Amino acid sequence: MSINNRNLIVLALTYWLYFGQLGVLVPYLGIFLDGRGFSSAEIGELFAVITLARILGPGIWANVADKTGNALGVLRLGTFLTVLTFSSVFYFSGFWGLTLSFGLMMMFWTAVLPQLEVITMQAVSKSKANYGQIRLWGSVGFICLTIAVGKALDVYSTDTPVVVSIGVLACLFLITLFISAPGAASKAEAAPGHIWQYMRQRPFAVFIFASVCLQISFGAYYGFFALYLRDLGYSGQQTGLFIALGVLAEVGIFLIAGRLIRTYGVWNLLFASIALTAIRWFALGVMAESATVIFISQLVHALSFGLTHAVSVHFIHQYLPSSFHSRGQAVYISVAFGFGGALGNYMAGQQWQQGTNAFETFTTAAIFAAVGALALLLCAKKAFDEQKNT
Repeated sequence: MSINNRNLIVLALTYWLYFGQLGVLVPYLGIFLDGRGFSSAEIGELFAVITLARILGPGIWANVADKTGNALGVLRLGTFLTVLTFSSVFYFSGFWGLTLSFGLMMMFWTAVLPQLEVITMQAVSKSKANYGQIRLWGSVGFICLTIAVGKALDVYSTDTPVVVSIGVLACLFLITLFISAPGAASKAEAAPGHIWQYMRQRPFAVFIFASVCLQISFGAYYGFFALYLRDLGYSGQQTGLFIALGVLAEVGIFLIAGRLIRTYGVWNLLFASIALTAIRWFALGVMAESATVIFISQLVHALSFGLTHAVSVHFIHQYLPSSFHSRGQAVYISVAFGFGGALGNYMAGQQWQQGTNAFETFTTAAIFAAVGALALLLCAKKAFDEQKNT
């Protein structure tokens, strides 16, 4: 087995653990906090505060990675400090203590994904594999751990997600020690100017705005979907299976994402995916009592998250010069997932009212997704799909 092929296997396992951790914490953090006696408003506020770390963190870490050319070193440091700071969750029980723990963890967690994406894109460029074939293992990890923790919650306490998280994070740090460093870009490849000159261009600005709207719309889903299903009478195992179904659909879409991008282009795929996401949220708010509706809405998750993410990573990689790749991924993650995610979590928490305003919350989410899709009409399709990074 060649060194590069072995490295691709290690990267696939890294994605498995990274997104497996998200599968442990993201769907069930609301249940953990509810078990600690937090109200829905407090849950939304805590989600918003810790998500704000995703605004500052990615830019800081990506700037270090791009300027030092040591993306792998930043990746390893981020995973190590994430384990260290997340351990403090066991020593706090109040709102501000847990907010501090999760906030610090998130600050270091943001060092991981942008660097992992860049390293993976560099690794697949030297092989016959494509990004989707490596990234899909993250979805597999999410599925496995989401189902396992969902089942465990039927047996053990609501502290289960944070206990499992520590073990997963420790394994994630250990696996990064086996990643081979990619070749650093030469000085001759450095692009003149600043990344902001690219961000001000209409295609990139419209892309970021649409991404922000999409992530705002995810606030209700990320913060309250598991609680919503529990309130509707679904068991923890059923909830885990529904969540896993959405991520299983991602696996399929990642396998064909490269072909879809080549056939239909970035603009068409983003517009269709975000528009269908708007319909998904509205359906959840109106007909979630029907298991069939939830089943179909979770299949749409392949587009809501899987395809939009694959297309976004591709767009940034082709639109920006190589010397701005880490910072470009960081801008996407910090602004869309950080600012958009924080605002979405806060708004959903204020609206939810212990589940009595579920319809209004998901309708608001649908409106934001629809605005994101319509925003793409402000930019020509060709501008999204033309190759800038040559």
